[in-house]
Amino acid sequence: MKKRKRQTNPNYGRKAHFNEYHSRKNTVGACKVVIYGPEGIGKTSFAACFPDPLFIDTEGGTKHIDVARLPAPTSWTMLLEQVQEVKKENTSVCKTLVLDTADWAEQLCIKHICDKYKKSGIEDFGYGKGYIYLKEEFGRLLNLLEDVIERGVNVAVTAHAKMRKFEQPDEMGAYDRWEMKLDKNVAPLIKEWADMVLFANYKVYTVKDEQTQRSKAQGGKRVLYASHHPCWDAKNRHGLPDEMPLDYTSIAPFLNNPGTSGANTATGQERENAFAAVQEKPITAEDDLSFDDIVDSAQEDIPEGIPRDLYDLMRAKEVAPVEIQQVVAQKGHFPRDMPVRDYPEEYVRGVLIAAWPQVWAAIEKNRKENLPF
Repeated sequence: MKKRKRQTNPNYGRKAHFNEYHSRKNTVGACKVVIYGPEGIGKTSFAACFPDPLFIDTEGGTKHIDVARLPAPTSWTMLLEQVQEVKKENTSVCKTLVLDTADWAEQLCIKHICDKYKKSGIEDFGYGKGYIYLKEEFGRLLNLLEDVIERGVNVAVTAHAKMRKFEQPDEMGAYDRWEMKLDKNVAPLIKEWADMVLFANYKVYTVKDEQTQRSKAQGGKRVLYASHHPCWDAKNRHGLPDEMPLDYTSIAPFLNNPGTSGANTATGQERENAFAAVQEKPITAEDDLSFDDIVDSAQEDIPEGIPRDLYDLMRAKEVAPVEIQQVVAQKGHFPRDMPVRDYPEEYVRGVLIAAWPQVWAAIEKNRKENLPF
């Protein structure tokens, strides 16, 4: 029997060139961080310590913190456009983009979908179809945030937490479990997308009273959990401890430009000017505000009959009402001399706001062609 010649690797024993290994180097790059926990735990203050942060504040949670922020988005389209602007500016405008919070952003997304399909609520679609639209639309936001990451900007997303009774299908009994206050289709998307999912909570110690034989709660320090537990979701890709103090220094080494505290930077106004954006006046109400309170607040200087969310989109691009009337007339929807305030509400929300990128593209084209109004 003929003996087979042994095949040898021509590269065996050769010293590998540096270029073959440099791509494997463990580098510190832009990071995707999700911080969730009960209200008042300090999620926003924690995110404010990230390197050079710029907030998209959907709920007014930064009104008592000295940070750079964009105007509160009053529509889903406006929120996506703000992320697009950060994507264009790269690291010149900020080193961390903070979305505060994901659950209020989800409310904007739901409102956008309902306006687009002329539904009064997400349940009106039937057969869970509305939640499929919600998952797809929120995925668009995560894709944009991924583009921001690729340009070297950290992304931090905060979210509230809720407690739910969880039952194991193959075991007896049930227990309480903390989850993100998001739709069951959206929460998994965010957890899969993130590099770190950190759960913030109060750690309470119990001491047994020898006289009454009852347990009393003591302590209550704030902690971060970075690993999965039956009672909460958490993960990280950096070997973080299972439990840490709620302190930015716990994760600083794993972020771009660690140690730069955005809350103390002097360039916040310059970053806002880069967007030519006027910062919203702080909301002074001491009571808890609802989603509608934030969206409908600060109605000053808005042309009569134009919804706040449409006006915010117009203001960001310096669009005059007559330019919208021109585009609408070109499409044959309404006469050119018909004011925007007279358009049906379903048209404003279902077309002008829901399809704003296409509306703006038509306006921009008219501007380039110098068409008269």
